Amino acid sequence: MKQQLEAILANAKKELSAAANARDLDAARVKFLGKKGELTALLKGMRDLSPEERPAIGQLVNDVRAAVEQALEEQREKLSARALEARLKAETLDVTMPGTGAAMGHQHPLELVLDEIKEIFIGLGFSVADGPEVELDYYNFEALNIPKDHPARDTQDTFYISDNVVLRTQTSGMQVRTMEKKKPPIRIIAPGRVYRSDASDATHSPLFHQIEGLVVDQGIAMSDLKGILELFAKRLYGDDTVVRFRPHHFPFTEPSAEMDIQCYRCHGEGCRLCKGEGWIEILGCGMVHPHVLEMCGIDPEKYSGYAFGVGLERTVMGRFKIDDIRLFYENDIRFLEQF
Repeated sequence: MKQQLEAILANAKKELSAAANARDLDAARVKFLGKKGELTALLKGMRDLSPEERPAIGQLVNDVRAAVEQALEEQREKLSARALEARLKAETLDVTMPGTGAAMGHQHPLELVLDEIKEIFIGLGFSVADGPEVELDYYNFEALNIPKDHPARDTQDTFYISDNVVLRTQTSGMQVRTMEKKKPPIRIIAPGRVYRSDASDATHSPLFHQIEGLVVDQGIAMSDLKGILELFAKRLYGDDTVVRFRPHHFPFTEPSAEMDIQCYRCHGEGCRLCKGEGWIEILGCGMVHPHVLEMCGIDPEKYSGYAFGVGLERTVMGRFKIDDIRLFYENDIRFLEQF
C-alpha cells in the first residue's frame, strides 16, 4: 500500500504539471481526489490492514493527499498567472498610436426646422414664448372660447389627468397666458409638444409639435395674417411654393381658415401622402375671437389680432420630402444620419 501511495503521488504530480488549462486541471483533481478517485479507492483497502499498520498508513495517506492538493494549487496559480500574462499581452495599449475619432451626433430634423422657423419669425419681430405641457383645462379650452359642453372637446380627443388638468392639445393656451401678462402690441410664437389621442399613421401621431403664433395690435386685419403666412411658407419651402387658404372654424378665431401647401410628392396630382387631394394642411389660422380678447382683459373695440398654429412635423415633412411622420420617433440611425 505504501508503494501504491507513492505511485499515486508521482502520477498526480506529473498529470497536474501537464495540465494546460483549468479543464485539464479539474479532470486531474477528480481522478486523484474525487469520490471515485484513486486515493479514495485506496483508502477502502485500509480495513484489511492490522491495527498496528493503520496509524502509519493513515498518516501516509494524509501526507499524500496534502502533497497532491499543494501541487494542484501551485499549478492553478501558474495557469492563472499564464492567463493574466496572455491577456495583458493581448490588451497592450500603444499610446503612440493615433486615437479613433468620436462619432458626432446630429441635430434631429425637427430641431433643425424649428430653428429655421424661429429665425424666420424672430426676423419678423416676433419673440419666443414657452408654457407648460401639463395644462389647466381653463387655458387649454375655456379661455379659448371652448366651454365644458362645447363639441370641439370631443374632436380634440384629449388626454385628461384630472377633471381640470390635461395634457395640452394645442399651444394656443399660450395666447391667453401671454395676453394676461402683457398688453398690446403683442407678437409671439410659442413652439412645443402637444398631445391628442390620434391613431398613428403616415401623417398623424398622438404626440406631435405645434408652433402657435399670435399678433395683437391696433388695425390688424385678415390680410396681415395671409401676407405673413405666405411669406413664411416661401421662406421655408422656396419662392415657388404654392399655398391656398380654405374657410374653416375654430372656436377661438373668427373668421378662421386652414392653409395648405401643394403636395411636395405628387405636385397636386394626388398620392397616398396627400390622400389623393394634391394638398397638405400645415396650419390653422384666423382672427382672434373678440370674446377671447375680452376674457384676457383686452378691449376688442380698440385692438384686434390674428393667431395661427403650425404643425411642425408636417412642415418638416415638406421641407425634407419625408412621407411618413413615424420616422421622426423611431430613432432609426439610418434615417437620422441623413441630417
